[in-house]
Amino acid sequence: MIVVVPVSPSREGLVLSSLVDRTVLTEPEAVELYEAAVVDTLRSVAASGGDLLVNYRDEETLPDSFSGDPEVEIRELATAALGDLEDVRFERQVGSTRSARIGNTVTHLLEQEDASSVGVLEPTAPLIGRTEIDGAAMSLRRHDVVLGPSSGGRTYFAGFGEPIDFTEADAVPELATLAERADDAGLGVGFAPMLPTIATESGLCATIAGGRARAVADRSQGATTTAIVDEIGIGVGEGESLERE
Repeated sequence: MIVVVPVSPSREGLVLSSLVDRTVLTEPEAVELYEAAVVDTLRSVAASGGDLLVNYRDEETLPDSFSGDPEVEIRELATAALGDLEDVRFERQVGSTRSARIGNTVTHLLEQEDASSVGVLEPTAPLIGRTEIDGAAMSLRRHDVVLGPSSGGRTYFAGFGEPIDFTEADAVPELATLAERADDAGLGVGFAPMLPTIATESGLCATIAGGRARAVADRSQGATTTAIVDEIGIGVGEGESLERE
């Protein structure tokens, strides 16, 4: 399975901006948190049996207010995570919307490069481990589409053995939308274990709790993210809300 990780340059106002608007996180802290999650995610993919493809946003897909060379920034982040990038493939995203960019990448790999399966893994799911990635790849041998549910009807993973109609395929609730698109194409759907992402407050709280629990159990998933969470000094408060510790 080719594992596509769509990564944005970690800039203030671009990554995890909704968390800054709704929680105690500041813009610099959101950038730190995003970078840590990307590091954890890339390391898990590199440790798995999948082939890592970093699908980066370039200048053409960024708002006009952001300048610079995103590829250089993202390669530096990948180097910090993995060191050796010899086995890592980098491809720029193409498309006017997020769903179009993901769809273009998946469809190209399946139809033009004859990939047997393609999995899209969100870089905001730092608790993902090698076992979950390899399990999703195995599931794609039995199902045409495999979805990894996250909180709020989102997905952290979507794997494809055949393409679907990706037009607005990330419409809320994304999990149901993707399942319906697969069904419309006559494709069978399977599911991966549920995991949180740090894209929402509830998902970040679940990630904080899960990361700390894994640290107690001496498991490595999410270690970089957990370290940054501790450094920033945030935790889970009443009602699954983010608070300063």
